[in-house]
Amino acid sequence: MAHIYDILESNPIIGALPHMVLPNEKELEKVEVFFLLSGSVMEIHERVAFLKGLGKKVFIHADLIEGLAKDTIAIDYIKTHIKPDGMMSTRSNLLRHGKEVGLITVQRIFVIDSLSFESGIKMIENYKPDFVEVMPGIVPSAISELKEKISPPIIAGGMIKRKTDVIQALKAGAIAISTSKRELWNLD
Repeated sequence: MAHIYDILESNPIIGALPHMVLPNEKELEKVEVFFLLSGSVMEIHERVAFLKGLGKKVFIHADLIEGLAKDTIAIDYIKTHIKPDGMMSTRSNLLRHGKEVGLITVQRIFVIDSLSFESGIKMIENYKPDFVEVMPGIVPSAISELKEKISPPIIAGGMIKRKTDVIQALKAGAIAISTSKRELWNLD
């Protein structure tokens, strides 16, 4: 687990892939961690194997894989057959089971108002994910406040479109950001 923290601290850009198109060679140069945000049970294992074969860390969004139910058996299937390094979800019960079977877990929370902020904190306290992805990631004040109230490292995701968004999220206390904007993947 410490290895993933070291990777994100040295390279805090996570390549978020919302479509089934894999990155090209240039895009693969600096990005060490990828979030796969779509796919089906028919092909997701090939994408995971390709990226892992290049030495990348790969997380899949369990809620968005077509053909999988939203239950713990699906998580067992992900661990056994797809073999990512970790998983992400908005469902803490799936993440809890993912952690039990040895996956690194990322709890996605959407901070749209104070109620969602507070319920997110309760969910994180109840189940201790390895990381928390705050969405949208362009709300530095929410990232700062959340960092004071929870222990898992924060990943900022969603709506990150400019270098300044990356800088603000990292300054606010996020360990990393996830973005599908490929032009941000190779920032210095």
